[in-house]
Amino acid sequence: MSNSYFKIAVLPGDGIGPEVVNESIKVLDAVAEIFQCSFQFSYGLMGAEAIFKTGDPLPDETLKICKDSDAVLFGAIGDPVFDNNPEAKVRPEQGLLKLRKELGLYANIRPLKTYASLIDKSPLKREIIEGTDIQIFRELVSGIYFGEKFTDPDGKYAYDVCKYSTEEIIPIAHMAFKEAEKRKKKLTLIDKANVLDTSRLWRKTCQKIAPQYPDVQLDYIFVDNAAMQLVLNPKQFDVILTENMFGDIISDEASVIGGSIGLLPSASIGEENALFEPIHGSYPQAKGKGIANPVASILSTAMMLDYLKLPEAADKLRRAVEHAIENRYVTVDLNAEQHYSTAEVGSFIADYIKYSEKSYYNFENVRIGKSTIV
Repeated sequence: MSNSYFKIAVLPGDGIGPEVVNESIKVLDAVAEIFQCSFQFSYGLMGAEAIFKTGDPLPDETLKICKDSDAVLFGAIGDPVFDNNPEAKVRPEQGLLKLRKELGLYANIRPLKTYASLIDKSPLKREIIEGTDIQIFRELVSGIYFGEKFTDPDGKYAYDVCKYSTEEIIPIAHMAFKEAEKRKKKLTLIDKANVLDTSRLWRKTCQKIAPQYPDVQLDYIFVDNAAMQLVLNPKQFDVILTENMFGDIISDEASVIGGSIGLLPSASIGEENALFEPIHGSYPQAKGKGIANPVASILSTAMMLDYLKLPEAADKLRRAVEHAIENRYVTVDLNAEQHYSTAEVGSFIADYIKYSEKSYYNFENVRIGKSTIV
């Protein structure tokens, strides 16, 4: 691989965000060493930490760092100070919504797959989930989260408007169709077309696009039925396409299939910018305890490497993650009896990227719970 240089905006965010992002940086340092590329990291404040320090959940300086970078690596957002205060006028999540809009990140992509060694960690039966492999495409910069909002001064009346245009639907629909072409050639649109005009617009728009992808089977399912089917028979789905709020709910529901929300990465893609983040949230109860699972952040980093056109590095990173999981070198959420810290798991994965089977780690000792490196 030829020398490559990339500018990465790093937004550690709130809660466990800084801890898991640290492990992604550790892994990227290993990638840079092996694949003859380099990463320049520029750090910015966002979320609750930004509010505490500047009063703004997305300071202008942070936005500039993101716009000047090749990609954004993000940790997590949210804090109980705001979660438990419905009267708060400035909230951490406003920073993330604004960033998505400012960067034009219209498509959120969430891959979900099961790992053989973790099947028993799922609350669902093995025969239901084994072999599940789903790609969810969620529209990210429109819909009810971005529509007009109003609360009357007496606090007795409020509304949130859900609006969509064909121009907002078409780009992500094409992205989902193209992904379906590369996979099992099946695309499922999740909507509520029996009730909502916006959902009917989604259906009409996708029906007009479908003839451009004759090999792809397009089908539809109402969101309430989709929520049920995800736990009854998740393997029926391959590529899922849906609007903003439905995608938020459905993808979080799907996250439990694999056994831990700490395993699931995501990418938010626009025409000129991209952001990569784990889906698990800030998990403030675990902050500073070294128990957060860094795998979702690390796999988000693999998606970033794909975006930066470093596929060999991305594949090696994913193999390193699978190696850690197969060898039970995992955090407490995946193995309560014998587990490792956030930093130890990150070091194990980074070490495998650099040394593979010649890693400094003695795998026989790892299997019986005795790492040779602390």
